[in-house]
Amino acid sequence: MFRGRRFEYWLQLKPWSPQALLVALAGLAVAIALRAALAEFGLPLYFSTFIPVIVAISLIAGAPAGVFTALATVAIVWWAFLPPVFEFSRLDHDDIDRFQLFLLAVSVLIWFSHLCRMIVRMREQRPA
Repeated sequence: MFRGRRFEYWLQLKPWSPQALLVALAGLAVAIALRAALAEFGLPLYFSTFIPVIVAISLIAGAPAGVFTALATVAIVWWAFLPPVFEFSRLDHDDIDRFQLFLLAVSVLIWFSHLCRMIVRMREQRPA
């Protein structure tokens, strides 16, 4: 099932390469644009567009790119989407809890993505 070139696209990007960073930045830009569109409709879902993008980036570009995207997401949401917008204000307890739960959830997702990449790599390298 895993043999051949079917899942090789997951392994083309090296985790610490400039291409992986570009994939992370492109995914982050897509998530920000989607989040800004949701903000125009008045939806206060701070992390809703970032979670699937972080999972996809972690699968495609590796765990370091996923961690970079998760940490950048926290800074971007704090600066651009929490009131008052476009300034770093003092966080209240609810915001801190949201950030902690988000980081906990995406750290588990990034770890599972890393494990999935490792399994696919081991399956691809296994002799026929």
